[in-house]
Amino acid sequence: MPKEITQLDETACKILEILERDARISISELASRIGLSAPSTTERVRKLEQDSIITGFTVEINPKALGYTLEAIVRVKPSPGNLHVVEQLILNEPRFTSCDKVTGEDCFVTRIYLKDVRELDDLLDPLHEKAMTNTSIVKASPIKNRMVPLR
Repeated sequence: MPKEITQLDETACKILEILERDARISISELASRIGLSAPSTTERVRKLEQDSIITGFTVEINPKALGYTLEAIVRVKPSPGNLHVVEQLILNEPRFTSCDKVTGEDCFVTRIYLKDVRELDDLLDPLHEKAMTNTSIVKASPIKNRMVPLR
């Protein structure tokens, strides 16, 4: 039986919008901003977690501060019979920071961070024996990890 879709009221939407901007906000500050008591706010957040709407709290790291000056999107099309081999190569390389298995001409759309453009060949050479790649350097990211519409 499919899980029932949770309907969000105005308070739940406010909680999510505030937490999306600052997941480290204290419960007392969150409660103050939404106009509820701290215990009620704690219960509301706990319910959002139980309903799998909130699945975790994370830290966002600035790759440039660690010396990664370039970000690239790499589309990967494995040669016949190499889908699982290519997927494992991607999983085993920590410079791939995201990977989506997609429909269409390519099988994977990935993101990588590089300290220097010279790293690109070193990173992609193992894939070239098993797949074709198409790489685009990211110039800017006007939208990055935007929250889905709540209403």
